[in-house]
Amino acid sequence: MRRAWRDAWHDPAFRRTFWSVLLVALPLVIAQRPFFGLVGARAGTHPWDPLIAGSVPMDVSPWVFVVLYASILFTVARALPLPRLLLRGICAYVLLLAMRMVAMWLVALEAPVDAIPLVDPVTALFYPDDTPFLKDLFFSGHTATLALMVPLSRGRIARLTMMVCTALVAALVLLQHVHWTIDVFAAPVFTGLAWWASGLSLRLFGVKDD
Repeated sequence: MRRAWRDAWHDPAFRRTFWSVLLVALPLVIAQRPFFGLVGARAGTHPWDPLIAGSVPMDVSPWVFVVLYASILFTVARALPLPRLLLRGICAYVLLLAMRMVAMWLVALEAPVDAIPLVDPVTALFYPDDTPFLKDLFFSGHTATLALMVPLSRGRIARLTMMVCTALVAALVLLQHVHWTIDVFAAPVFTGLAWWASGLSLRLFGVKDD
């Protein structure tokens, strides 16, 4: 693994891409807290959602976090020996973050009235205050992040496992009523776009896939 990273870092195209992704990521991360403050202050709509309307919410937060973060750690650990693949994954995540900010701004939604807050210890760092934030809706960030683990995985079994985990987290956030059905179904679509765009970006910079 050390040799793979040393060889990758000796590639000028890899270094250029790495620093470019970092330069884009930093302002996006810094902008999260004020951006969520703006989103929270806007009035949104409640979309028609018979699945949410016809079910009773349940607090399944621990299961969401276990599946989500175990899947991320497992996938990233397996991708570490493949620096170009991991760089593409980071690039895709940054693009996904930007897409989600644009989508949230264009599609103003209110949370379901009976939503049970999903207090994520990581994402909570970027919210405006200590109050659970419920309006980071369109689209589901948890579902999109797990969907990204599918193309980032190597091997048929690993990819199938990540598909199952993605579907499970999608079902769990719906069960907790922290997202609308459209949020969950849109998430993998945006992930696919981000993965495709990240591959295109790396090729434009001259970086080949692992």
